Order: sequence, then structure tokens, then C-alpha cells
Amino acid sequence: MPTPAAGAFIKAVVEKQSFSWDSTLATAIRNENEHIHALSQLTLAPAQAPAAAKYVESLTPDARRDLLDLADSNHVVVRSLESVLQHSGSSELIAWANEALNAERARIQNALRHLDLITNELEANGCPVCVMKSLDHWPDLGNDLDLYTTAPDEKVVDVLSGKMGARIEPRSWGDRLAHKWNFAFSGLRESVEVHAQRLGQTGEHIALAQRFVTRRVSMERGGYTFMVPAPEERIVVATLQRMYRHFYFRVCDIVNSAAIVESGELDYSELKRSAEVGGIWPGVATYLKIVSDYVQQYRGTPLPLPSTVLSAARFGGEKLFVLRRFLRIPIMPEGAKLYTNQVANTAKAGNVPATFRLSLLPPLAATAAVAFKITGDDKGIW
Repeated sequence: MPTPAAGAFIKAVVEKQSFSWDSTLATAIRNENEHIHALSQLTLAPAQAPAAAKYVESLTPDARRDLLDLADSNHVVVRSLESVLQHSGSSELIAWANEALNAERARIQNALRHLDLITNELEANGCPVCVMKSLDHWPDLGNDLDLYTTAPDEKVVDVLSGKMGARIEPRSWGDRLAHKWNFAFSGLRESVEVHAQRLGQTGEHIALAQRFVTRRVSMERGGYTFMVPAPEERIVVATLQRMYRHFYFRVCDIVNSAAIVESGELDYSELKRSAEVGGIWPGVATYLKIVSDYVQQYRGTPLPLPSTVLSAARFGGEKLFVLRRFLRIPIMPEGAKLYTNQVANTAKAGNVPATFRLSLLPPLAATAAVAFKITGDDKGIW
């Protein structure tokens, strides 16, 4: 059963995500289900892509804009539209897809150019850095540029704000607790999010976070070379974001993680070792089981996960449901149990500072939920 702290946390998140059921919402959910299904076919299942391209062709201009907006939220614009072009014979649809692709590719190239300048400047000034999540979507790119560095906050601020002239975005209570900063650069649409020395919702991960730099590898994207986390840490950071913070998956999370598994580069012993450092092995195993089950839904066969992963998973893709643009995980009791397990494992390891930080999550989430209900915004808190 969830601890009182876990219960408070989950209750707060549930309240924040609550909605009123009406016919308009029912229609929106049905449309989102159809759109997510089509995007999944286009990016995961080549055999089903022709049917998905026909679906896109049948949409009205407004519905097609909604689909493109949903593809953007799920970071699969390029991958889905390239599949549409490959499987559609409609000149009108091809023109629409090419126009959207050209705009998206221009955005991505501009973002990569800035990212190269930013990471090189950080490295040159004693801030070892790796690019998290953003480059995993290739040939797509995230709407934020996420970085982790082992350098202290003040050094990051000095380089990005002092030397490069970036504007520091307002920070929430949660941002300060997690040692997270957001910077806005002139000429760059994307926000640059930097995690300094810590990871996790409350900055509870230090030793785990350091592995992101000590084990980083190079990756070439768009003519630039960046340092990124090793495959194991790429799965870990996806788990932290999906299973311990947002409680939803994007289509890109499924596609990206499936590609890592299928590449054969994932060392499961190292992955387990990394996850256990942060007390999140059950969450990592569950994350991979969900990805595998979703892939099986579209391809007919699951990912080749080892028994150590499958036996540690707490649930699978049967729990996913589409709501408000994403594939969501039930927050109660699944999310509560993972949070409780993380707290218990952290305390058992004798990590008192991290346990204390995790204990701050329920009141933080509760306050954010209240702010969201009153103002419709929780940015100053969460």
C-alpha cells in the first residue's frame, strides 16, 4: 500500500490532472486516440503505414493541423511525415507534408547550430556537459534542449548568462530544489534546460547523475558532434521523466527506447547497476515492459527483453490509455507504488539527504495542484 507521503503526492497530481467529462471532451479523446494510433502506425509499424497515410489523407485541413500539432507534442513530426510521403500518392497530401517537413527541418538545424555553440562554450569553460533526451528523437528534435553538467550552478550561470548573454527564465520552487535552470537565447526558439550536478524531481540523484558525464559517448547529428549519455543512462533518464514525474508516455518515447533495445547496445547488467544506484530499478524495468508491450501491439512481437527485466516489472502496456495528447499511466495505485518503492530503497541505502528531498515531493505537488486549480498555472511551484 502507498505510504501517506506517496498518497498525498499522487492525490495532488490526480487533482491537478482532473477534468470534467462532456461530449466535447469525449470527441476530443476519440480524435486523439485515432491520431495517436496513426502516428504509432507511421513510426512503429511499416506494414501498417499505408493505412495510416490513407487516414491522414482523409482528414480535413483542421484535423490535419491537429494531427501535426499532436505529432509535434509527441516529437515525431519528421518521422511520421517521412512515412506519409513514402506511402501516399496524393499530390495534395505530399505538398502539405513537404511544407511541414521543410519548416521542421529548418527549426531543427537552427537548434543544432545553437546547441553546438552552447555545449562547446560550456566545455571550454570547465563545465563538462552531455545532451539528454533531445537528440534521442532524431531525425526529430525535442522542443527543449536538455543538458546535464557536473559543474556547479554559479559556473553554468556565468557561462550561459554572463558570457553568452542568455536570459534566465523564472525558476519554480521545484526548479530550485532540483538545481534546474532554463535559459532563453536570442534566435533560438527552444528553451535550454540545464541540470547542474543533480537529477530527479527534487534533485535527489547525485551519484546516478554523475554517470551521465563519466560514461558519456559521442553522437553525430546534422553535421555536429555532441556528447550524450550512454545507452543505459538514456533509458534511466527516460524512466525518471515518464515513470517518476509525468506519468505519461509520448510516441517518441516508445520509438526511441525500442530503437535502443533493438540496437543491441544496451548492457542490462550495467543498466540494473545504474538504476539501483538511484533506487529506481522497478521503474526502469516497468518502463521497458511498457515499451515492449506497445511495440508488440503494432508489430505482433515484443522486444527481446531479458527475464531479469520482465520479472522486475510491476505492470506493462495494458495500463496505458490516451488522454490529453499522450499515452498515460494510471497514477493510482501504480504511480504511488513506484514512488513508495523509490523512497524505501533510498532510505534503505542510508541516503538521508536524498530521502529528505523525496519527502518534500508530496507538499510540493499538493501546493502545485492548488495553484493549478486556482490560476490554471503551476509554473511558479512545479
